[in-house]
Amino acid sequence: MKRYDVIIVGGGAAGLACAVALAENKDIKILVVDAGERAGKKLSATGNGQGNIGNNDMSIEHYRSGNLKIVEKIACPAVNDPSAEVCRRIFGTLLYKSDGSGRIYPHSLQASSLTDILLRRLKGRGVEILLLTRVVNISNGFIVDCGDKKFAAAFVVLAAGGKAQRQFKTDGSAYKLAQAFGHAVTPLYPAIVQLKTDDGYVKPLKGIRANCFVKAIIGGVCKKAVHGDVIFTDYGVSGNAIFYLSSELTAHGGTVLIDFLPNYPEETLVKTLKARLAEGTAYSDILCGILHNQIARVVLKRAGAEDIDLIVKTVKSFTLEVCGTLGFDYAQVTQGGVSMEDISENLESRLCKNLYFAGEILDVDGDCGGYNLHWAFSSGVAVADDINSKLK
Repeated sequence: MKRYDVIIVGGGAAGLACAVALAENKDIKILVVDAGERAGKKLSATGNGQGNIGNNDMSIEHYRSGNLKIVEKIACPAVNDPSAEVCRRIFGTLLYKSDGSGRIYPHSLQASSLTDILLRRLKGRGVEILLLTRVVNISNGFIVDCGDKKFAAAFVVLAAGGKAQRQFKTDGSAYKLAQAFGHAVTPLYPAIVQLKTDDGYVKPLKGIRANCFVKAIIGGVCKKAVHGDVIFTDYGVSGNAIFYLSSELTAHGGTVLIDFLPNYPEETLVKTLKARLAEGTAYSDILCGILHNQIARVVLKRAGAEDIDLIVKTVKSFTLEVCGTLGFDYAQVTQGGVSMEDISENLESRLCKNLYFAGEILDVDGDCGGYNLHWAFSSGVAVADDINSKLK
């Protein structure tokens, strides 16, 4: 049986980051086991293929977890630009750029190039990667059973992802490996995902993209708000603004409230529409040139009366009731995971010494905008640092 110092289960962003940081210690033997035909496939698709790896605003308010103190310590330390620091550790010298929303990308705008860098660095440091292989069991003393082969290790890192996007071999089966050691798994929900709505008004808007101010309303309280794109579909809504809000709405539903004209207060719109009426404009055309024609028709139909105040209120507060999502296959990340209750501040199991967790498998998820990938990288590096300190 072949023996290693560390076996990492999962060759995604967290697992690869952990392996690179571990390999700074040139004396240890590392094996990465992944179920896919190529490590880092999900990383190569992130940010619409452009590689949104972090954000200039790395504050803890962008995360959800059963233990935000641990997340803050690892992902949001009180240092300047934590995204740059963790990227330097795993990618080496590289140029980055950020967009108007603070999202950080490699200058190449090519996510697959990030995977290439990591795989080359691992190859250069002698890290072994075993592909097309699932871990079916991990026993105490760390015998890692891959079905037709077994390996031994002093340390094991579970970084096999969550339940989102099973095309990347992340179907939630890795949670069983944690549960075998007594770890609980919190309820799982799709996050950063398209929302289904039960309002028939959206179907005529299919394919239309609108730049709006959008709120997530739950129990009459605004939980989160953002200015961005909304894309209307035959099932509901999608787009960056919806992805940003979806994590607040997937577990218990709620209301999406859309302001189609966020740059104009209600008083200004009322005056404008009354002036158009005075010019002889018909009610049926009163929003022509102000909103997309199809959106205008839907707003007028929903307002249901030739009443300027009611029309303006509908423009500024167009509500859609959330009745579901497109599910885990379409979600970018998983909300929930291995409970943080039995996880140390260094992401080591409190139930089994030398068993660690990194990335999406844990009960940690972040907003759309580079936060989840930053968590994957930073948690992987944190685990590597703790293991290396023990080995030294």
